[in-house]
Amino acid sequence: MNQQRLYSIIVGPHVSEKAAIMADGNNQIAFRVANDATKPEIREAIETLFKVTVEDLQVLNVKGKTKRTARGKLRQKSNWKKAYVKLAQGQEIDFAELA
Repeated sequence: MNQQRLYSIIVGPHVSEKAAIMADGNNQIAFRVANDATKPEIREAIETLFKVTVEDLQVLNVKGKTKRTARGKLRQKSNWKKAYVKLAQGQEIDFAELA
């Protein structure tokens, strides 16, 4: 897989209360990924870009919510894909170091 595709698969880390709890307890990290990304592509992208070993991977599609605008019209937020990545024992990704 080429480098450009690898960088386009991982949109960024997903920061939430649930993601923080999973990172502390289960050594799992949540990522926002491209809607057309597959499990093997996500696994390869994370292992290549962050130089870690992926032990397990769960992917889910998040439905976009319907929101009301200031003028009362309804707008649909975009659907997106989330990946929970479990890293091998003793490995971690330090996002502060990457920035």
